[in-house]
Parts: sequence; C-alpha cells; structure tokens
Amino acid sequence: MPDWTWQYDGYDPAAERLRESLCTLANGYFATRGAVPESRAGLIHYPATYVAGCYNRLTSTLAGGQVVNEDMVNLPNWLPLRFRTCSAEGPPGPWFTPDTAELLHYRQILDLYRGTLSRSFSYRDRVAGQVDVEQCRLVHMADPHLAALRTVISPVEWSGAVEVQSALDGEVINGNVHRYRSLNRSHLAHRRTGTDAGALWLYCRTSESDTGVAMAVRTTAPGRTLVSTAEPHSTRHRVADHLVLRAHPGRPAVVEKTVALHTTRDRAIGDPLQAALERVTTAGDFAGLLDSHAAAWARLWRQAEVSVPGEAGRILRLHLFHVLQTLSPHTADLDVGVPARGLHGEAYRGHVFWDELFVLPYLNLHFPDVSRALLDYRYRRLPRACRDASEAGREGAMYPWQSGSDGREETQEMHLNPRSGRWLPDHSRLQHHVGSAVAYNVWHYCEATGDTEFRHTKGAEMLTQIARFWSGMAVFDTDLDRYRIKGVVGPDEYHEGYPDATRPGLDDNAYTNVTAAWVLARAAELLRTLPRWRARDLAERTGLERDAPQHWEDVSRRLYVPFHQGVVSQFADYEHLLELDWAHYRRRYGDIRRLDRILEAEGDTVNRYRASKQADVLMLGYLFPPAELAGLFHRLGYGLDDDTWRATVDYYLRRTSHGSTLSGLVHGWVLARARREGAWDHVHEALESDVADIQGGTTGEGIHLGAMAGTLDLVQRGLTGLETRDGALHLDPAPLPQLSEYGFSLRFLGHWGIQVRLRGKELSIGVPASAESPLRVVLPDRAVTVAPGEVCPLDLP
Repeated sequence: MPDWTWQYDGYDPAAERLRESLCTLANGYFATRGAVPESRAGLIHYPATYVAGCYNRLTSTLAGGQVVNEDMVNLPNWLPLRFRTCSAEGPPGPWFTPDTAELLHYRQILDLYRGTLSRSFSYRDRVAGQVDVEQCRLVHMADPHLAALRTVISPVEWSGAVEVQSALDGEVINGNVHRYRSLNRSHLAHRRTGTDAGALWLYCRTSESDTGVAMAVRTTAPGRTLVSTAEPHSTRHRVADHLVLRAHPGRPAVVEKTVALHTTRDRAIGDPLQAALERVTTAGDFAGLLDSHAAAWARLWRQAEVSVPGEAGRILRLHLFHVLQTLSPHTADLDVGVPARGLHGEAYRGHVFWDELFVLPYLNLHFPDVSRALLDYRYRRLPRACRDASEAGREGAMYPWQSGSDGREETQEMHLNPRSGRWLPDHSRLQHHVGSAVAYNVWHYCEATGDTEFRHTKGAEMLTQIARFWSGMAVFDTDLDRYRIKGVVGPDEYHEGYPDATRPGLDDNAYTNVTAAWVLARAAELLRTLPRWRARDLAERTGLERDAPQHWEDVSRRLYVPFHQGVVSQFADYEHLLELDWAHYRRRYGDIRRLDRILEAEGDTVNRYRASKQADVLMLGYLFPPAELAGLFHRLGYGLDDDTWRATVDYYLRRTSHGSTLSGLVHGWVLARARREGAWDHVHEALESDVADIQGGTTGEGIHLGAMAGTLDLVQRGLTGLETRDGALHLDPAPLPQLSEYGFSLRFLGHWGIQVRLRGKELSIGVPASAESPLRVVLPDRAVTVAPGEVCPLDLP
C-alpha cells in the first residue's frame, strides 16, 4: 500500500541520521531509532533506545563554570546483529556493513499500517558471491516491553556457513547532538551482563537518578539451520551470542532476535531484570509477535483515521504514525509529558516545553485517556511550580519552560551558537506563557470530553494557581490606568531583552498578556460555576483569598496590550527597534531561518531589530477563533476588527524568518482561517518540515512532534473551524483549494467514530449507531441534529 509506506531506495550515508529519526519505531513506552543493526554510533549512524520519562542529571564544566543538565537517557543498544560468510578453505568473509560492502541494491521501507521497518538488499561477498538479505523489525505495540528483529540471509549460488553475532551493548553515551559534545554525556553506571536459560541480559543504572534498566535478549535460528553456537562472550558493558548457520540457495539462514526491556519505574514488577528475563523467554516467535503487533496498530488506526488525497495525505499519515508512537494508549499508564522531539533523538534533551498546546487538541478527540495522563503529568508537578513561584517572590504556580523528571526548571543557562562557537546566556526560561498553555489545555480537554470530575478537581486547582501567578505578575500602572506584565519572553524567542538593557525580559508581550487575561477570565468563570462544596475544598487546598476572583476579573479586563502603526505590537516599544535589511541577509546567507545565530556571529544581536523567529502575536490567531479573539480584545477595552487583524498578520509575516517548524504551521493556520492567499505555502512548509529536514539537519536529532501533531489538527480544527463547546460540535469550514477534500473520525461525548467528510462544498457528518443521544452540530447559518446511525449531508455556501 504505497499510501501507507515510506520507501528509501539506495544507501546514502549522508542521509542516515535523518532516516534513523523518521524510521524510529516506538510504542509510547520505549523507542528505538531506525539505525541499521550492524552499526555503531559514529558520524554516520546513531543507534539509540529511549524509555519515556527516563532522565538523568549530569554536571559539566563549561566556560570556566559548572552547569547541570538533565537529559533523556540513551539506554543500552539491543539492536547489534552482524553476520559474515565462512569459507571452508580460507578465512571468513568480512562482517557485512553497508559502509564498505559492494551493494547491488538497497531498500528500506517503513510500513505505517503495521508499524514495521523492513530492509532488503543484495551485496557481492568475497566468499559467497551475491547474497540477498531481508530484515524486519518491530517495537511491539501490544506488549510495550518487547521488540524484535528478524533477519533472512539468502546466498544466491553458494552453500555454506554463515556466522552471526547478536549482542547487547551497554557501552553507549548521549551522542546524538553535536552541539552538546562539550558536556558530560555518560549517563549509565553499574553495568553488568550475563546469561540465563539461553537469554543474554544486561543491567545498569542511571548515574544520578538511579533508575535501574534491564534488557534480556533471546536469539534463535528457526528452521533447523543452526550448525553450532559458541559460549556467549561477556564483558561488564557488552554481552554477545555467536551462532553458525547453514545456508543454501532456496534455504536461507534465518535469525530471530527478541528483546524485553524493563526499568525500576515500571508498575507491577519486583526486579526489572527478572521481569525482562521472564518476558523474553515466554514471548512468541517473530510471526506471532508480528500478528499481535499489527492487530494493535490496526485498532489504533481505526480510532485515529485521517484521509487526505495525494502527497499531503501521505505525509499527514506519517505525522500521525509518529504522534501515535510517541503518545500511544500505553502513555496513559505513565508519568510523562510531551517531549518536543518525540522519543526519536536527543535534541532539547527530551524535555517537555509547550508543545502539548499543539498535540492535545488532536488527542482530545481521539485518545482522551492519553490527554488526561499528559495533564496529570502537569498536575503532579503543580507543587513544584508553586514552590518555584514562591522562591521567585511570586504567587500561584510558575510552570517551567523546560520540564523533565520532577518539574523543576530545566532550561539551560547557557547555549551554544554553532556559527560563532560561543556559549551565550539563555533567558528562555522567562517564557512564563507556558503556564497559559497548561491552562488552555486543561480547559479545552474538559470541553472536548465533558470530564467534569477533572474540571472540578485537578483542572480547577491548576487553573487557580496559574491565575494566581498572572494576577501576581500584573502590576498596576497609574499613568496607563492598566495592569502590565514585565520581564517576560514571548513565543518569538529571538527577543530576550531590550537593546543595551541590563536585565533580560520584555514588557507587555501581547501574546503573554492576552493569554493571561484569558486564563484569569476562565479561572474566575470556573470558580463561579463550581459546586459550593467543591469551591470550599479548593480554597482550603490552595489558600485562595475570598476576593481573589474579583481581582482576577479586574485584571482580565485591564491588562495592557500595546499597538503601533495600526497593528498589535509584539511588546511595548517594539516600534522603536530598527528595521532589518532582509534582502541583504538573504542575498548574503541564503537560509536565514536562524537569523539570531547569524547576527550574533557578526557581533550584533537580533534584540535590536523587528525580526521574529516564529509567530508571536499571530499565535493568538492559532489559539482563538476570530470571534473569540475579537471578544478577548473587546473585553480588554480594545478594538480588533478584521482590518486591524489583517494588517497585523501582514506586518509580522514580512518580519518573520521562520526559524521554527511551528512557524509554517501557525502562519498557514492563521491565513487559512482568514481565507487569505499564501496559506498553502506555509501549510506545505509545515508538512515538509521533517520529511525534507527544512531546518538543515535538525530532524536527525529528533522529529518535531508539535509541528507533526499541529498539521493533523490543522485538518481537524483549522480547516473545519471545529470547536467543542456547549455540548455541540461547532463547524465553520475555511476553504483551502489544495486541501479541498479530506475526512477524519473523532470521539466526542460518548460517540466513538464520528465521521467528518468534506468534498468541495459538501460537508457530511456521520454518527455511528449507539444508544447515545443525538449529536448537535452548529454551523454559522444553521444547526442540525444527527441521530446515531445517520449520515447528514450539508451543503456549504
């Protein structure tokens, strides 16, 4: 099924890192990059396995001082499997590797429907002549602790012995990101290996977080091709099996390798090593594992159907595949957040940023249990956010810009500019708008699912504490007769301070202030509607003052939003910055996505210019439908008519370098909703961002999960205008000629598998048969009710 596969023909060493990320296999619990099994980490290959939520903290010496970073840990490598032919009369042939072999053909296929990665190739061997090889691997979606690899070695015209070495390798570091090479990267300690009942095992612990990790491997040769075995070779860091198999034309040598992985973070186990050994020795053969794995994937696809014709649909399916791999139903049982780069690489150190803002709106309508688990991750770290706020002299909860294991601020204090080679102060921790993202996700999860219990308990507590933070951050300015929020950084990220200022941070970032006003208004609304006993419990748990909601109402109506030249200002005094000569920099550098690095290498700073990395003000148009956004500004005492918003969009489009994969997504969404030309160019860039690696090598360090999920939500909510509120589906489709036909399923208020289809000017809503109440659907010019078992066609104007 070509629409369900990604095929790579030929072996290209320069593209291996990108392929490894895009061909990563995972199941929500752990992931293994798509590296070839015979490879070791180096400049070309980077095999790696990660467990969701497994972090470790290390101290490094940098620029004369010490810095501490917490990273998602690269765990022992279970993949190693290499082979060579054995001559009866002379030395054996070389161990196969695509980097040195004479390849006759080479193909790699990622099967999205079944969740497998296959490789087929032929090479000319010194001993055996032409040898054909087929491999297939999986990371089991039904049993999250298993993975397997099957290798079939077929000599074309030769009969003889094939030697195979299968290993577990604990001699690994975190080496995926070249920029981090100056930092301490050795996270594993106390490694030991051994054998038990025919299985190899490796046990280790992370050096500081003290998480125990156990892997057990079973390597078998089905089909009576095994000639002999040697005693496993074991060191403290590595253990390997040696097998010799007989191969003939038409009777290939077959090797199956199965691994089980457990950690001390797992539930319902005692010793992780014993659990891994028991699981691997009782696992079925590869064919049986593949059947149950493929069946689990089939169930996922039924819950998350998306249908878009052409290449766009094929890319969207790949994006959905990686979202489901990273955040699968198994995630609902884990204490993990949304890693910005998936479980696919080590960029951003596996940290949790604000990307759930782009992920949860999609998951809410397909896998609400996963959404709730991801919100639980934030709730469990609420006490830490409150403690951090208190230590900073603030009230409420100050969520970190980068979060990891325990919710402390993990944002680095220094970052490297690879253009200049200089380590520079990093003030991105001032992006306090991440708290508004948490609140936004809480609110919209509850609207989409009707989860009143969560809204009234954990959700209410998070909203309350985030509202308290914004209320405390807002300082009244008597000259403006308004509240102001000072010393923050907005989503743009280029601007971390004013030119020549002695302190970092900006004043009155429009995105920050408007979203803070939204949080304060929603929190006050929620408190008004809570049952009295719930409100009393909440006040007792949080120490909420009786008059706090009234103050929130006041602040939510009087926060300052700056304007200049008839557009919303990104922050106060933005208009005093210099204009950049964009044409000059494009002529000189070509790709100026990372304009901040270019300017710093020149001895300049982007803080001096009206230039943005990605959408900042325009993010408001991503979060809020036009009518709601205009209402927010009206509540604040400002007008935001269509002309003002159109001028604002045009103003910042001309001043954005698109240095983030989220930039194309947000700009495409905003332009599509405004029915503007140019929307497809940005949507297409968002679709291509990882498959074409448009950021210049970053995808090899991990996919961009927010952008991938956001493109799915673009179809689900952006193009349809879908909102879930007041117990109804609200739809207001926006035409995008290049995506004029699409369909998807969703889950809403007890209805599983609601079918939404658009073709040209005809929209249809199908509700599956059930005992649920009819579904109310609201369009701008009418409302209809669709009974279970019915399909309702709707002609659009």
